[in-house]
Amino acid sequence: MIQHFDEAILLFINGHHSPFWDDVFWYVSTKWLRIPLYVFLVGWLVWKYRWRSLWCLLVVVAVVGLSDFIASGVLKPLVLRLRPTHTESLTEHLHIVHAYVGGLYSFASSHAANTMCLAVIVSLLCKNRYITAFLAFYVVINCYSRMYMAVHWPTDILAGLAIGTLIAFIGYMLLVKTKVLRK
Repeated sequence: MIQHFDEAILLFINGHHSPFWDDVFWYVSTKWLRIPLYVFLVGWLVWKYRWRSLWCLLVVVAVVGLSDFIASGVLKPLVLRLRPTHTESLTEHLHIVHAYVGGLYSFASSHAANTMCLAVIVSLLCKNRYITAFLAFYVVINCYSRMYMAVHWPTDILAGLAIGTLIAFIGYMLLVKTKVLRK
């Protein structure tokens, strides 16, 4: 039943394609587009926390790295779930963007885990509704792009979101408990 849900949602999203959206979602998934966002977020945290920003940034990097490791280093080799682009019964129905099929395994989405982890911990640190809203949009568009490009199942995305959220809260609580963040 879950596999049927995954296939139906994935085929719906992937089936609504065009050359314009192919390029948009291709660039959304690239690393280079994120650099200005990261520079802005680092600047904001340094401005807000001054010297304590070093600890905040260290924890942000650590939790995003941990979420990536759990999704890609632990779960993908453990679960061995094929990406939609590597699922023989589905490949003839998929629109492949720029010949990109991703690695062999997909569960859980490290893109979803990493972007959600970053968004949650930075939102908790910044306490700014505009930054939080932008980061929420960033997570949604990033996750949607992974399904649009047919390299992740919806449940891969949901698992990645859960991992990222959990790890971000643990990192934030570490900052609170060690009194790096003052109330």
